Amino acid sequence: MDVRAQILTQATRLFADQGYDGTSVQEIAEAVGIRKPSLLYHFKSKDELRENVLAEMLAHWNAVLPGLLLKASTEERFDATMEALSEFFIEDPDRARLFLRETLDRPEQMRAMLAQFVQPWVELLGDQLERAKEQGLVQRDVDPQAYAVEVITMAVAGTAVIDSLQVILPDDPARGSTRKRHTSELIRIARSSLYTKSEGEK
Repeated sequence: MDVRAQILTQATRLFADQGYDGTSVQEIAEAVGIRKPSLLYHFKSKDELRENVLAEMLAHWNAVLPGLLLKASTEERFDATMEALSEFFIEDPDRARLFLRETLDRPEQMRAMLAQFVQPWVELLGDQLERAKEQGLVQRDVDPQAYAVEVITMAVAGTAVIDSLQVILPDDPARGSTRKRHTSELIRIARSSLYTKSEGEK
């Protein structure tokens, strides 16, 4: 991992744990193992670093979603998108914690980023689900865009607190780890609330 990527990783962790205001550039530099001037060579200020952390996290979907939304069937697109969404946050829950913290602490700035990076894909997914409703594949009472937003919210919020929830959702020999159980149930709930019965049973 190059220095820039290490800075982004450590900034994500510290911003998620301590908040933006509670984290100094010096702390991030020390976590990476470099001097503060070296960090400022890559990012001119803490504000610029924060913007890059969030932009890279959200821009991930600009790279991933086009391929997922070209899957052959509605069900394949749904499964691939849900798995990618869950895995992205589960592999590093700090992403979910930071996303949630920033949404609460800086709603105006996050609205601008969500409009740039997320809204176009929510609208596209909503259009695809609307067409699937017309074909009888999706339940008639589903609000496609609201559904997409709620699934994202469940994935982010659930993953943000997953480590704390381990005490009430422990690892299970039959069902897997806490994180696996969380992801599997999230996908099951999302599927069962989306498809008509015949489609969901395939």
